[in-house]
Amino acid sequence: MSVRKDRVELPDGREASREYISHPGAVAILALTRQGELVLERQYRYPAQREFIEIPAGKIDPGEVPEVTARRELLEETGYRSDNWVYLGTAHPCIGYSDEKISYYLARDLVLSERQLDEGEFLEVLTHPLEAAMDMVLTGEICDSKSIVGLHWLAAYLSGRMRGVPI
Repeated sequence: MSVRKDRVELPDGREASREYISHPGAVAILALTRQGELVLERQYRYPAQREFIEIPAGKIDPGEVPEVTARRELLEETGYRSDNWVYLGTAHPCIGYSDEKISYYLARDLVLSERQLDEGEFLEVLTHPLEAAMDMVLTGEICDSKSIVGLHWLAAYLSGRMRGVPI
Protein backbone atom coordinates (compact mmCIF):
# COMPACT_ATOMS: atom_id res chain seq x y z
CA MET A 1 0.00 0.00 0.00
CA SER A 2 1.08 3.55 -0.56
CA VAL A 3 -0.30 7.00 0.12
CA ARG A 4 -0.55 9.18 -2.97
CA LYS A 5 -1.27 12.83 -3.62
CA ASP A 6 -2.35 13.76 -7.14
CA ARG A 7 -3.21 17.05 -8.81
CA VAL A 8 -6.57 16.72 -10.56
CA GLU A 9 -8.72 18.87 -12.78
CA LEU A 10 -12.19 19.44 -11.35
CA PRO A 11 -15.34 19.51 -13.52
CA ASP A 12 -15.32 23.32 -13.41
CA GLY A 13 -11.76 23.46 -14.77
CA ARG A 14 -10.01 24.36 -11.51
CA GLU A 15 -7.21 22.22 -10.07
CA ALA A 16 -7.14 20.55 -6.68
CA SER A 17 -5.14 17.89 -4.87
CA ARG A 18 -6.50 14.49 -3.89
CA GLU A 19 -4.87 12.19 -1.34
CA TYR A 20 -5.64 8.49 -1.37
CA ILE A 21 -4.30 5.08 -0.49
CA SER A 22 -3.29 2.85 -3.37
CA HIS A 23 -4.18 -0.70 -2.32
CA PRO A 24 -3.46 -4.02 -4.07
CA GLY A 25 -6.96 -5.34 -3.36
CA ALA A 26 -8.26 -7.95 -0.96
CA VAL A 27 -10.56 -10.93 -0.65
CA ALA A 28 -13.20 -11.82 1.93
CA ILE A 29 -14.52 -15.30 2.52
CA LEU A 30 -17.93 -16.46 3.71
CA ALA A 31 -16.97 -19.92 4.90
CA LEU A 32 -19.76 -22.33 5.85
CA THR A 33 -19.06 -25.57 7.68
CA ARG A 34 -20.87 -28.78 6.74
CA GLN A 35 -23.14 -28.07 9.73
CA GLY A 36 -24.08 -24.70 8.23
CA GLU A 37 -22.09 -22.62 10.67
CA LEU A 38 -20.24 -19.52 9.56
CA VAL A 39 -16.51 -19.29 10.26
CA LEU A 40 -15.58 -15.98 11.88
CA GLU A 41 -12.46 -14.51 13.42
CA ARG A 42 -11.86 -12.36 16.46
CA GLN A 43 -8.80 -10.18 16.20
CA TYR A 44 -7.38 -6.94 17.49
CA ARG A 45 -7.21 -4.17 14.89
CA TYR A 46 -4.62 -1.57 15.80
CA PRO A 47 -6.06 1.45 13.89
CA ALA A 48 -9.36 1.17 15.78
CA GLN A 49 -7.67 0.09 19.05
CA ARG A 50 -10.10 -2.77 19.64
CA GLU A 51 -11.04 -6.34 18.83
CA PHE A 52 -13.43 -7.11 15.98
CA ILE A 53 -15.38 -10.19 14.98
CA GLU A 54 -15.19 -10.49 11.22
CA ILE A 55 -15.18 -12.85 8.26
CA PRO A 56 -11.80 -14.20 7.07
CA ALA A 57 -10.07 -11.87 4.63
CA GLY A 58 -6.68 -10.87 3.34
CA LYS A 59 -4.66 -8.74 1.00
CA ILE A 60 -3.84 -9.97 -2.50
CA ASP A 61 -0.12 -10.65 -2.97
CA PRO A 62 1.66 -9.22 -6.05
CA GLY A 63 0.89 -11.33 -9.13
CA GLU A 64 -1.72 -13.39 -7.29
CA VAL A 65 -5.27 -13.80 -8.61
CA PRO A 66 -8.07 -13.25 -6.08
CA GLU A 67 -9.30 -16.87 -6.17
CA VAL A 68 -5.86 -18.08 -5.12
CA THR A 69 -5.71 -15.44 -2.39
CA ALA A 70 -9.09 -16.59 -1.04
CA ARG A 71 -7.99 -20.22 -0.81
CA ARG A 72 -4.66 -19.24 0.77
CA GLU A 73 -6.16 -16.84 3.32
CA LEU A 74 -8.88 -19.28 4.42
CA LEU A 75 -6.28 -21.97 5.11
CA GLU A 76 -3.72 -19.64 6.71
CA GLU A 77 -6.14 -17.90 9.05
CA THR A 78 -8.66 -20.63 9.90
CA GLY A 79 -7.14 -23.98 8.95
CA TYR A 80 -10.08 -24.75 6.66
CA ARG A 81 -9.88 -25.92 3.04
CA SER A 82 -12.66 -26.15 0.49
CA ASP A 83 -13.17 -27.47 -3.03
CA ASN A 84 -16.59 -25.81 -3.29
CA TRP A 85 -16.14 -22.11 -4.10
CA VAL A 86 -18.49 -19.45 -5.49
CA TYR A 87 -17.52 -15.90 -6.45
CA LEU A 88 -20.19 -13.52 -5.08
CA GLY A 89 -18.99 -10.10 -6.26
CA THR A 90 -16.63 -7.19 -5.70
CA ALA A 91 -17.16 -4.12 -3.51
CA HIS A 92 -15.21 -0.88 -3.08
CA PRO A 93 -15.19 -0.21 0.70
CA CYS A 94 -13.41 3.14 0.96
CA ILE A 95 -14.09 5.15 -2.21
CA GLY A 96 -13.39 8.50 -0.57
CA TYR A 97 -9.75 7.73 0.26
CA SER A 98 -8.69 4.42 -1.29
CA ASP A 99 -8.80 2.47 -4.55
CA GLU A 100 -9.14 -0.81 -2.61
CA LYS A 101 -11.58 -3.39 -3.90
CA ILE A 102 -12.62 -6.56 -2.09
CA SER A 103 -13.65 -9.71 -3.94
CA TYR A 104 -16.10 -11.88 -1.99
CA TYR A 105 -16.21 -15.67 -2.10
CA LEU A 106 -18.39 -18.36 -0.57
CA ALA A 107 -16.57 -21.54 0.52
CA ARG A 108 -18.61 -24.60 1.50
CA ASP A 109 -18.00 -28.21 2.50
CA LEU A 110 -15.04 -27.16 4.62
CA VAL A 111 -12.38 -29.62 5.71
CA LEU A 112 -10.37 -28.72 8.80
CA SER A 113 -6.59 -28.78 8.41
CA GLU A 114 -3.84 -26.88 10.23
CA ARG A 115 -3.70 -23.08 10.37
CA GLN A 116 -0.68 -21.33 8.92
CA LEU A 117 -0.84 -17.87 10.46
CA ASP A 118 1.51 -15.19 9.16
CA GLU A 119 4.20 -14.00 11.55
CA GLY A 120 2.73 -11.46 13.95
CA GLU A 121 -0.86 -12.54 13.17
CA PHE A 122 -2.97 -13.40 16.19
CA LEU A 123 -6.62 -14.33 15.84
CA GLU A 124 -9.22 -16.61 17.33
CA VAL A 125 -11.37 -18.74 15.01
CA LEU A 126 -15.07 -18.89 15.88
CA THR A 127 -18.07 -20.62 14.34
CA HIS A 128 -21.65 -19.44 14.72
CA PRO A 129 -24.94 -20.49 13.15
CA LEU A 130 -25.56 -18.22 10.16
CA GLU A 131 -28.68 -16.69 11.70
CA ALA A 132 -26.75 -15.87 14.88
CA ALA A 133 -24.03 -14.18 12.81
CA MET A 134 -26.68 -12.09 11.03
CA ASP A 135 -28.05 -11.08 14.44
CA MET A 136 -24.51 -10.08 15.49
CA VAL A 137 -24.60 -7.44 12.75
CA LEU A 138 -27.86 -6.05 14.13
CA THR A 139 -26.49 -5.89 17.69
CA GLY A 140 -23.20 -4.29 16.58
CA GLU A 141 -21.03 -7.27 17.53
CA ILE A 142 -20.06 -7.50 13.86
CA CYS A 143 -19.53 -3.95 12.69
CA ASP A 144 -16.84 -3.85 10.01
CA SER A 145 -18.14 -3.01 6.54
CA LYS A 146 -16.43 -5.96 4.82
CA SER A 147 -18.25 -8.46 7.01
CA ILE A 148 -21.59 -6.65 6.79
CA VAL A 149 -21.44 -6.56 2.98
CA GLY A 150 -20.36 -10.20 2.86
CA LEU A 151 -23.17 -11.37 5.12
CA HIS A 152 -25.72 -9.36 3.14
CA TRP A 153 -24.54 -10.89 -0.14
CA LEU A 154 -24.43 -14.38 1.39
CA ALA A 155 -28.05 -14.06 2.53
CA ALA A 156 -29.04 -12.86 -0.95
CA TYR A 157 -27.18 -15.75 -2.60
CA LEU A 158 -28.65 -18.40 -0.29
CA SER A 159 -32.18 -17.04 -0.85
CA GLY A 160 -31.72 -17.15 -4.64
CA ARG A 161 -31.89 -13.35 -5.08
CA MET A 162 -28.22 -13.12 -6.08
CA ARG A 163 -26.32 -15.21 -8.55
CA GLY A 164 -22.80 -16.37 -7.91
CA VAL A 165 -20.16 -17.80 -10.22
CA PRO A 166 -18.77 -21.24 -9.31
CA ILE A 167 -14.97 -21.33 -9.47
